[in-house]
Amino acid sequence: MDGNGRWAKARHLPRIAGHKRGVDAVRRVSRAARALGIEVLTLYAFSSENWRRPEDEVRDLMGLLRHFLKNELDELVAEGVRLRVIGDYRALSPDLVAMIDEAIARTADNAGATLVIALNYGAQAEIVAAARTLAAQAKAGEIRPEAIDEAMFDGALTTHGLPPLDLLIRTSGEQRLSNFLLWQAAYAELLFVDTLWPDFDGDALAAAIAQFGRRERRFGGL
Repeated sequence: MDGNGRWAKARHLPRIAGHKRGVDAVRRVSRAARALGIEVLTLYAFSSENWRRPEDEVRDLMGLLRHFLKNELDELVAEGVRLRVIGDYRALSPDLVAMIDEAIARTADNAGATLVIALNYGAQAEIVAAARTLAAQAKAGEIRPEAIDEAMFDGALTTHGLPPLDLLIRTSGEQRLSNFLLWQAAYAELLFVDTLWPDFDGDALAAAIAQFGRRERRFGGL
């Protein structure tokens, strides 16, 4: 979800104004995804590298996350949406961790769409953690090293149990993955759009899905 800062700069507004509009876009797109029948929507909300941003901006982002959880949780529950968080979110402030835990618990039994939020997430760290988990299990004799395959490795990732990633969209014209779902994106379709995230909406998502539907996926075959 890229382009909040540039959206604000183009309007001579502080960066936080762009982030606030970005939260509005999250609300629009998550609702549109459910209307389109999308089973799982994953949003890259805060990367492990985002800690390098100015302290006041990080503080504002965490405040917006609190606001989102407080104001959107009842709707997620009512709509049958299950919330899942990937990344080391327990490194956040204790009150925010408690809010996330509550949101996950309240939606755990929902059987509708799944909304995944990546918080303090980095794909390289995720892959390393999975490798360490499997190495420890092999050392303990719980698994045989030669038995480790793609399916077993996938099961050690934080996205275990979710369906394969079909489409990865990046807004604002940037054309890189920026440490997001590197393993999961192996055969995903990639779509880079010029629209800044605060301007992304249900129509933009529908257009992305339509473009995805026109692509031929061969997964290495003919």
